[in-house]
Amino acid sequence: MALRFLVVEGNNATGRGNRQRAYGMTPAQSYAAVLAAVEPGALCDIALPADEGFNMPDAAGLEGYDGIVLTGSALHVYHGGPEIEQQIELMRAVYRSRTPAFGSCWGLQIGAAAAGGDIIRNPVMREIGFARSIRVNGSGANHPLLAGRPVAFDAPAVHLDIVCSLPADCTILASNDLTPVQAAEIRHEGGIFWGVQYHPEFSLAELASILGNLGPIMHDEGFFRTEEEHARYVADLYALHEDRNRLDLAWRFGLDKQVLDTDARLTEVRNFINARVKPVKSARGRA
Repeated sequence: MALRFLVVEGNNATGRGNRQRAYGMTPAQSYAAVLAAVEPGALCDIALPADEGFNMPDAAGLEGYDGIVLTGSALHVYHGGPEIEQQIELMRAVYRSRTPAFGSCWGLQIGAAAAGGDIIRNPVMREIGFARSIRVNGSGANHPLLAGRPVAFDAPAVHLDIVCSLPADCTILASNDLTPVQAAEIRHEGGIFWGVQYHPEFSLAELASILGNLGPIMHDEGFFRTEEEHARYVADLYALHEDRNRLDLAWRFGLDKQVLDTDARLTEVRNFINARVKPVKSARGRA
């Protein structure tokens, strides 16, 4: 029987429209395509909890899914308002449903906020392009989410905010110098959530499309000195996406197979499906 996923879109209509124009898909549509690639035949519904009038499912309705995945977002938890509060309320229902849940970037932040954690703007700097030297700690080395990852690795990343105050039952699995919570397991109200602050689901093309729209921000924050530098960086990312054997570009970006090899990059998504979604589906009698 095919796996059924609910993909929870973290963006409002403006954010979805921006990504649709830049990449041809919204984040939720892109994530659904990744899930279908990792698990052929998977069926994905999309929820839009940032929208006005969103019909909030209860825990019983969420139990009908085998897995729930939360995307990234251009929003900020600390700004508050209905489009944030509805996402936190949905995540609390996800915990109560005990359905396996996973989230990237904003997904981790919503998972933490719903369990009592706090989110702040990173006081050091924005982490953008790639999260470098993500270090797996002792808990992470023995955790199925990071099975197959080396002790240190890089991953696509685009985020300004970080989890600061941890939920009551949270285990940090990996960190780096910019972000103290790069991967974590959170347990709350009987549910288990796995999350990462980076984006294993992002191809180099999707990452390039996002960075292509962030030129003014990256220039103002000192990542590029000129528009030409920014344009060249984005163009080279697209080129490396088209040809992963471009040693010159891989060397220039400082990337190895953990990013360049699709199977390696998708490690956490695959581990979530194999180590959480399928066993729980079987335990619920749906195998």
